[in-house]
Amino acid sequence: MTDHDFITGLPKAELHLHIEGSLEPELMFALAQRNKVAIPYASIEEVRAAYSFSRLQDFLDIYYAGANVLQKQEDFRDLAVAYFDRAAADGVVHAEIMFDPQTHTDRGIAFGTVIEGLLAGMADANARYGMTSKLILCFLRHLDEDAAFVTLAAAEPWLDRIDAVGLDSSELGHPPEKFARVFAAARAKGLRLVAHAGEEGPPDYVLQALDLLEIDRLDHGNRSLEDPVLTARLARTGMTLTVCPLSNLKLCVVDDMANHPIDRMIKAGLRATINSDDPAYFGGYIADNYRAAASARGLDRGDLVLLARNSFLGSFLPDDAVAAHLARLDAYVEASR
Repeated sequence: MTDHDFITGLPKAELHLHIEGSLEPELMFALAQRNKVAIPYASIEEVRAAYSFSRLQDFLDIYYAGANVLQKQEDFRDLAVAYFDRAAADGVVHAEIMFDPQTHTDRGIAFGTVIEGLLAGMADANARYGMTSKLILCFLRHLDEDAAFVTLAAAEPWLDRIDAVGLDSSELGHPPEKFARVFAAARAKGLRLVAHAGEEGPPDYVLQALDLLEIDRLDHGNRSLEDPVLTARLARTGMTLTVCPLSNLKLCVVDDMANHPIDRMIKAGLRATINSDDPAYFGGYIADNYRAAASARGLDRGDLVLLARNSFLGSFLPDDAVAAHLARLDAYVEASR
């Protein structure tokens, strides 16, 4: 078995995936036509050319423009189904997907339209692939905390189908402390907590996420390595980092994949995982990210298995499900020898 095939078949969980960021140009055009929505691109090729951004904010501008084609429940279902099809082909057996309700409610789309469509796509993936999935509601950090509270209230009828809340969008200038009260409210409702920190923001943002938001999982976290004490703390406590190599390259968090810190994270004892973030925009789904990291940083099969193992350990699955996935992973490795 080639390393390419080994990575594809490796049972894995994806823990950092923005479902709106899986909107491929082909689906964008199809939905724009179906919903009679004007988009500022004349062709699929023009959309792909627009993806030549070099910083987070430029990406977000395109990301929000693309979301305008998502209008109806079936659109969100189709978006989710397209992602799960690709994830299943990449060996994903469990996915914890993030969605940004404010991106849609702020343009007049009902919260229920968004979540019911996504839930339908998740049910489809379970029926067709046996894939399990969970939903993470993300607050947009460039908006204020009051807007986040409004979103949390809107989610109330579906809280039994939402597993966590998160924090995404523009990081610089919007520290985690800005959302301490709403995260405390979400925790009181029994939700798990995750947050983007240490992507563009400094190590202090990671500390705020840990100490003020009391997160259960850290999204990105690359810049934690700048602080050896923080790095040791993350390793000692077993905090999961959801690392996204191709995203880091595309957004210039690293200047070259050859300089990506994924192997340093492993050597430092961090519970790092590999994920795709916004794959339609960043040029690769989860297996592509595994391959890019392995090729650039010389990761061997033992490293890849460790990353996959971490993805289950860092998931929000119950212990019995995690144990079953780890047994499946061990069986796959044994059969691949």
